[in-house]
Amino acid sequence: MLSLDVPKGLTSPELARAARILIVEDEDLIREMVSLALREEGYEVTTASEGRTASSLLQAAEQVGSEFPFDLVILDLMLPQANGLDICRWLRFQGNIVPILILSARASETDRVLGLEVGADDYLTKPFSMPELVARCRALLRRQRFSSLPQTPVLQYRDVTLYPQECRVTVRGEETSLSPKEFRLLELFISSPRRVWSREQLIEQIWGPDFLGDTKTVDVHIRWLREKLEPDPSQPEYIVTVRGFGYRFG
Repeated sequence: MLSLDVPKGLTSPELARAARILIVEDEDLIREMVSLALREEGYEVTTASEGRTASSLLQAAEQVGSEFPFDLVILDLMLPQANGLDICRWLRFQGNIVPILILSARASETDRVLGLEVGADDYLTKPFSMPELVARCRALLRRQRFSSLPQTPVLQYRDVTLYPQECRVTVRGEETSLSPKEFRLLELFISSPRRVWSREQLIEQIWGPDFLGDTKTVDVHIRWLREKLEPDPSQPEYIVTVRGFGYRFG
């Protein structure tokens, strides 16, 4: 079942238009409560109760070739007919950078790390408080709309070259595909080679001060970035761990 509700007005003054949020959740009560809370914040809300409907909706949006119709996706993992992880993985495979907030009863560290590894931007476990959910949605939408890092000329370190204005990276002469977070991490690192960054500093620079997750998010993204940059990720030459402090580039 799919429904679309358009709010009468906005309550979030920083938004020029109502952000559009897709909620994919099979539990009727949770879906309705989250939808109501977000509509009251002034957002446009679309809901889907199972994975196949959500997948069809997202695939149709991709095929149209116009502006993607959602600014945020809230995604349950244990869905009938299609797995939430597969939906998340498919979006990222398509190069879609829409923020994804996973909402799941799976609360183990392994589940949280897996959710982040397949491309989610945040992970909230059930049961949860509605104010926290709304705050996380606001933070994700704000970071998506306002990039904190200014564009700079072409940056190069050894055989890694980053083109900020083209959002493009080459490694040893070959173009490499990076996610938005990976790109911004590399841009920060390559702009200040040999500087040591703590996890907390990286969170503030890349995810922003409103980020409500934990610092393991940094470790996950560093691992992904190493796999794309390093000749041997198990013996990193570019992104080096400084034990007790954090990471440095070069």
